[in-house]
Amino acid sequence: MQLSKKDLVAELNAMSKNTLMETLKIEITDCGDDFLIAKMPVNSRVHQPDGVLHGGATAALAESIGSFASHIFTDLENYFVRGIEITANHLKSVTDGYVYAKATFLHKGRTTQLLDIRVTDDNDNLISICKLSTISLPKKK
Repeated sequence: MQLSKKDLVAELNAMSKNTLMETLKIEITDCGDDFLIAKMPVNSRVHQPDGVLHGGATAALAESIGSFASHIFTDLENYFVRGIEITANHLKSVTDGYVYAKATFLHKGRTTQLLDIRVTDDNDNLISICKLSTISLPKKK
């Protein structure tokens, strides 16, 4: 039985307990057949010393949402997912509010996956463009 969108979002958010995602207050908000969206508050917890969003926090948001997207796609009874490379181009600064990451697949291979993650602010301004490569590896039995 496949989970409803609401149940899938709730399950993914529950998986974030006691992880970096919980520390950064990353919350998955929506999903579809070809995308996953999360948000993260921009506040002193994720600021650089000069008061703007830290690029590392943006990369953590992008890798979290991209890995979750690959996780949904993978046969988790037989495989596990790991990120193998992330790139991030930061285009605009943010000091407060939220940033939103939308992950979509560029490639859905059985072994490797490539995701495009666009990070925007509350006004839909493009903040960062990230690419994430993940790999699905067989579980040892």
